[in-house]
Amino acid sequence: MKYFVTGHLGYIGVHLVRQLKEHGHTVTGCDLDLFAGCAFDTFVRPDKELLQDFRSLTRKDLEGYDCVMHLAALSNDPMGDLNEAITYSVNLEGTVNLAKLAKEADVPMFLFSGSCSVYGKGAKLDLAEEDALNPVSAYAISKVKSEERISPLADENFTPVYLRNATAYGYSPMLRIDLVVNNLLACAHAVGEIRIMSDGTPWRPLVHCSDIAKAFVYMAKADKKKVHNKAINIGGNKENFQVRDVANYVQEFMPQAKITYTGEVGVDPRDYRVKFDLLNQLVPEFKLDYTLHAGVEELHKHYLKKKFSLQDFKGDKYFRLRVLKHKLQLLNP
Repeated sequence: MKYFVTGHLGYIGVHLVRQLKEHGHTVTGCDLDLFAGCAFDTFVRPDKELLQDFRSLTRKDLEGYDCVMHLAALSNDPMGDLNEAITYSVNLEGTVNLAKLAKEADVPMFLFSGSCSVYGKGAKLDLAEEDALNPVSAYAISKVKSEERISPLADENFTPVYLRNATAYGYSPMLRIDLVVNNLLACAHAVGEIRIMSDGTPWRPLVHCSDIAKAFVYMAKADKKKVHNKAINIGGNKENFQVRDVANYVQEFMPQAKITYTGEVGVDPRDYRVKFDLLNQLVPEFKLDYTLHAGVEELHKHYLKKKFSLQDFKGDKYFRLRVLKHKLQLLNP
């Protein structure tokens, strides 16, 4: 099979390219490479690589592929809030136009990397796909509106699927430490302290970045009639945690590190626990490879191996927002 992956040089994308190639597929990647020089480790490259903004792609670029897997985006709430106009240009308008191009190019399947952040401040816990959405950031709003605007494109020849990924964490060759699990563990390694910027009570559904990639691989070969034009939460029911639970896992591996509640962000409006029953029903062969405990243990070993330091923690390299601030002009609508 031939797959076209946007954002292939990202935190999740490098896992996806590796897994697709391990399954024997041909992979083309498209990425602006905004985070060149930020790699934590070596990684597998696709068969063909387009180092360009996915918004500049043409229909011809997408012809002949079995599936477009769209991961490229300004990828979390702080980056989305940095410049809302660019966020909507990339995450919304760019995404919808890419879906239209894919359909025009007769690509039968379009997998969209969405987010459980669309639930925002959940009206209740244990949210399922049919529950009300309450996005609290430009990033989350862009994901909601992308789903809404791509949905009418679906027909018997074009199957979009919206993968609402839980909060990502874990080791990746393109490491990010601006994610809650990775950040708490990085802080413990760098400064000997586990700093929680909220009161630790908000719930988060968590999923390893490699398992998100795995979900794309399995969704691409799923029964199209079952997943056609559906939003599907990606994660596991047992992988919902409060932030303070994450800190306790981190402390298990870094017992000398003290847990500190700084409270500097005040009351975090994002608080949601998510159900993943639909994923299990529609793609029963898909199983998570990682529990939070296993994922933290693996990342801990990589931090030790690479001698993760205070300089790494304070520098720009592994913080997407810090790098992006210097490169916003490359994304101007």
